[in-house]
Amino acid sequence: MSKDSIIRSTLSEKVCITPNGFSADQLDMEQFRACHELFFDKIMEIHISDIKGIEGYGEFDDECKTEYGSCKEFLVGTFAEHKEGYWYNWKEMFETTVLDRDFFETYLQEMKDRIPYCEGKRYLVYNNTFFSNMITDGKTTVGFPDWSRSGIGDFLLDFVIMDLNKPYLQIPERLFEYCKKRNIVIPDFQERFLCMAYYKGIDVLRWHASIDDTESCTSIMKSISELKDRIYAL
Repeated sequence: MSKDSIIRSTLSEKVCITPNGFSADQLDMEQFRACHELFFDKIMEIHISDIKGIEGYGEFDDECKTEYGSCKEFLVGTFAEHKEGYWYNWKEMFETTVLDRDFFETYLQEMKDRIPYCEGKRYLVYNNTFFSNMITDGKTTVGFPDWSRSGIGDFLLDFVIMDLNKPYLQIPERLFEYCKKRNIVIPDFQERFLCMAYYKGIDVLRWHASIDDTESCTSIMKSISELKDRIYAL
C-alpha cells in the first residue's frame, strides 16, 4: 500500500483528513481560548491510532517506514552532521549564519538528558500542527489535511509544535488543565514535554538560520529559553 493508504488505514475514524473550514491561523487569542479543548480532543484522536504494524521512530518515508530503532537514535540522529540531503555538513552554519553554537549545544544537551523519559513512547504523530496546517470551523471541527511530516514519536510532539508556533496561547498550560479535567494521566509530563520541545525547537531554529531568518531565530530562542520556567510552574 502507499504511504497515504497506510496512514488512512491506521487513523481513527474520528480523525478528519479532508476538512472544511478555514486555517486555524485565522483564530485570534480569544477565539482559540473558546475552542482549544476541541483542538486537543481532535489531536488526541490521532494518538490513539493503532500502530502495532509499524516499527521504529521518526518521520515516515514514501513506504511509511521509519528510519530509527529507538527514540534516542531518532532525536540524536536528526542532528547528524553527515546525514545526506539538505543538512549535510550543517554545522558549518555556526560560522556562516546567526545560528549560535553555545545556545544550540546547550539545548541539544538538555534534550539528550531527557530522552529516557520519552523512550518507549510510540504514537502516530501528525508532526505538522502549525496553525496554518490545521483547518477548523472554530466550533465542531478540526482537520489535518497534510500528512507529509507524519511519523512515530512521543505524542507530546504535536502539542510542542503548537506552542512553538504560538507560545502566547499557552498550550502546555492549557493541556495540563485539560488533562486534569478529564483525568488523563501523562507520566513524566514535564520532562517529556521539554525533551520534545528542545528537539523541535532547535531543529526549527536550525531551519530558520539556514534561510537567514534572523527575526524568527530570535523569537525561537526566546521561546526555548523561557519554556523550562513555564513547564516547571505547572
